[in-house]
Amino acid sequence: MKDRITAMFIAFFLGSFGGQYFYLGKTGRGIACLLLFWTFIPSLIGLYHTIIWLMMSDEDFNNEYNQGQAPRMGYAYAPGASVSDELAKLFILKEKGAITEQEYNARKAQLLA
Repeated sequence: MKDRITAMFIAFFLGSFGGQYFYLGKTGRGIACLLLFWTFIPSLIGLYHTIIWLMMSDEDFNNEYNQGQAPRMGYAYAPGASVSDELAKLFILKEKGAITEQEYNARKAQLLA
């Protein structure tokens, strides 16, 4: 899954060499930018992509570059539920043997982070 902010920073800092194209899996365009970097045209393209992706929503970016799928985030708990409630649920799962001690500690660390 490609991230809009990451692509934007790559376009800004490495756009002269087509870095954003390599990141997005468009190797042919990336190679073309590498071959033409001395013309400064790829620099202008990188600046253009930076501005476009800065103004683009995550949903639009995902539709265009991630086939409509949002990037996976870590463990998500229900909106409105408190962290202590989630920790209590995890503890019960650990006590019942549904999750291991390592899984419990990993999810606990994610919740408390």
